[in-house]
Parts: sequence; C-alpha cells; structure tokens
Amino acid sequence: MNKQKTIFSCQQCGLQSPKWLGKCPDCGAWNALVEETVTVTKKGGRTVPLRSESSPVRLAEVSATDEDRLHSGIEEFDRVLGGGVVPGSFTLIGGDPGIGKSTLLLQAAGGWTKAGTVLYVTAEESTRQVKLRAGRLDVAAQDLYLLAETSLEGVLEQVRQLKPAFLVIDSIQTVFTAALESAPGSVSQVRECAGRLMHLAKGEGVPTFIVGHVTKDGSIAGPRMLEHMVDTVLYFEGDAGHPYRILRAVKNRFGSTNEIGVFEMKDVGLTEVPNPSELFLAERPRDEAGSVVVPAMEGTRPILIELQALVSGAAFGNPRRTTMGIDPNRVSLLVAVLEKKVGYTMLAQDIFLNVAGGARLNEPAVDLGVVAALASSHLNRPVPQRTVLFGEVGLAGEVRAVSRPELRVREAARLGFDQCLLPANNLKALESPQGMKMIGVRTAEEALQILFD
Repeated sequence: MNKQKTIFSCQQCGLQSPKWLGKCPDCGAWNALVEETVTVTKKGGRTVPLRSESSPVRLAEVSATDEDRLHSGIEEFDRVLGGGVVPGSFTLIGGDPGIGKSTLLLQAAGGWTKAGTVLYVTAEESTRQVKLRAGRLDVAAQDLYLLAETSLEGVLEQVRQLKPAFLVIDSIQTVFTAALESAPGSVSQVRECAGRLMHLAKGEGVPTFIVGHVTKDGSIAGPRMLEHMVDTVLYFEGDAGHPYRILRAVKNRFGSTNEIGVFEMKDVGLTEVPNPSELFLAERPRDEAGSVVVPAMEGTRPILIELQALVSGAAFGNPRRTTMGIDPNRVSLLVAVLEKKVGYTMLAQDIFLNVAGGARLNEPAVDLGVVAALASSHLNRPVPQRTVLFGEVGLAGEVRAVSRPELRVREAARLGFDQCLLPANNLKALESPQGMKMIGVRTAEEALQILFD
C-alpha cells in the first residue's frame, strides 16, 4: 500500500519538516525549505524484516593489498587523489562557476581513455559545446563518449550498454530521477541520484566523478550528506581575476587530505605548476618591510610562501584586523604576544595580513613568520631577503618545534635561501644543507633580536 505525503526539506542541510518554516532550525538558513512529495510504502501495517546477502568475514582473511591506481596523465590531479584513481571510487568535485571543474575533468578523461572507455555525461551543456571545448584543450581520444542527458534512468541504461571504465556526471544538481516528483536539484533528487550512482560505482567497480555546484559561502549546494556519501571531496579554489587554481582534497578515503595541486589557467586549458614555490615568490618585492617567506607543508610537499603585513596607525578609535588566507583569530593571538611579551605597542594599530598568491595557511608552523612580518612592518625594517622562518609560537612567547623540518629547510636551500630561523628543539637533530645557516631560537623575542638588532 502506497501513500503520498507532503514534507518540507531544507535545501542547505536536508532537514525535513511537516510544515513550512521561514528559518531552518538546524542550519539557520532563511527561505530554504521547499515543498516535496514523497511516497511512503506500507505492507500490512507491519515492518518487513530485511535479509542481508553478505556474511561476516574474519579480519585476518581480508585482503590487504593495495588497489592498482589508474592515472590521468595529470600529475597534480593524481597527487591530490592520493596517487591516482582507485577502481570503484566515488569522487565529488566542487568549486565556483567558471573555476575550471569541467575543463579539468575533460582533460583527465582524455588520459583515462588509455585504461578504457570513458562516458562523460554533460547534463548542462550540449555535446557540441563540449566538443568545442575539447578541441581547444586538444582532447581527441577515440574512446571518450559524450552523452547529453539529464534523466538518471537514461544515464544508467547507457552505462549498462556501453560498460565504461570511467563515468563523469556534470553536474549532479541537474540530473533527476523519475521515481521522485520533486524538481531537479532538490534535496531528495540529489540524495537519490547520488545514492544510485554510488551503488553503481561500488557494485560495478566503475570510478565515478560528479561535479557539484557551490553556494555563496563556498560549500557544496544541497545536503551535507552528499559529502558523506562520496569517498573523496575535492574543492577547486582560485580568484576569477587570477590565472592560478588550487585543487584541494578536504576528504579522501584513499589518501591524504592535506595534498594540493596547483594549476595555471591558459588558453589551452589547465597546465600543471610543478614548482609552486617559485610561483608564489615570483613577484616578491625586494627589501620591503613586512615581507617574510615561510616554508609551509601541504601534505607531503613543502612550499615557500610569502607573508605580507602592514601595520599603521588607526584612523578611528576601533583598530581594524584584516587577514587574507590565514585565520584572523590566530593573528590576533600573535599580536597580543607581541604586545605583552615583546613590548611592541600594536593593539591600537590597524593590522593587515595577506598570504601572497591566493594560498591558504592553516598550520601553526607559520606563526614565527607572522610575528616577524608584523614586527618588520611595525618597525619599518625589512627582514633579510634570503631568510626564511618557521616555528609555532605559544602564549608565553616560546617557539615550539614543528613537524618535517628537514623538508622545509631543504626546499629553502634549493631556492637559494641562505639563512633559516627555526625552533631550537628542531635544530638538535637536523643537518644543515650546504650553504644554509640555521639558527635555533627559543622565544619570539630572541628571533626578532636576531633579525633587527
């Protein structure tokens, strides 16, 4: 016995309510609840027990060998995925409109054809539009099939007939199933379509990539459970007025979530940037106060990034704190350390801090670099041009040891830097590269004395 029921679903978090609400009580979004019709199945008013076809397996009997990964020919893309595509994996790629999601997947699809047939489902564009883009990107693989279809049933039928080795859905918000009466892009449609595609990927062993739209705050549009269903979530970041793009993994069941891939958008598509350190330091000013270079770790890769600070007198009673690419709360903490432990009068100053190149830094190892940049701008004295700094700064002003110091120092030496200030505890078990002078510091005040006295 089937019975239709009307509910209201939040398009941001997936909350279901029996009545309409102006504000979602779960995520706080306004006017996000949309009416949907669902079908409730009952059988004799009793619950039907489910039978599982699987059986328990001993942990010792489970195979522990790694899956052979499939490569796209784009090393930066494969790096973020953990070394390549795992058979049967389910991956979600999100990003702002026009950032390059479709371009990246089309270029990767051309490389995947070496391992088998690729079915590219374009639910937003015609096959002619994709063909024109493929011509510009020089993608002309014979085993790459295009399908302009928005019906999930139609897509699954073509998958059964073609039996592709890879499946790309662009995008999940425009695909719908006839089993539901709600509009495409609604919570029910996105959840149901993603669930059936997940069963396809796991059951048939077909690696599936889906493109997801993002909201104004940069999160994936639709229910958050979409991110829980997939194996990997990749975000494509970048400024529309900037040619560089950063591909970042925020969830990865088959690799590290700290890896990033750097690309440059050109007329011929996305090209890899194999040495991001040179990219971020290419336009660094010489002998300018407030400019400091820090070696940051992104996964297993050390990257040299420039920090820029500007400290000036506040024009009004309430000083401003503006940061780009770094946690503003962390910067406020370090400003208080400079005020209390070092003796700089900075709490009444306007403070601006920027991570050059559009990168984003989250690790505490850049604390010492932030302190040096703020002090340099405050004193109007530049940090030596070929000096790098790293270390975590505590509330007592102490400089704490950080992870992977040898990789950071080696990358700095490779790019021509000849002096490095680092935590004293990291210096104990570290060999100095040729041409690199390493100075261990125990407090932030000691580091600033070495730089400016």
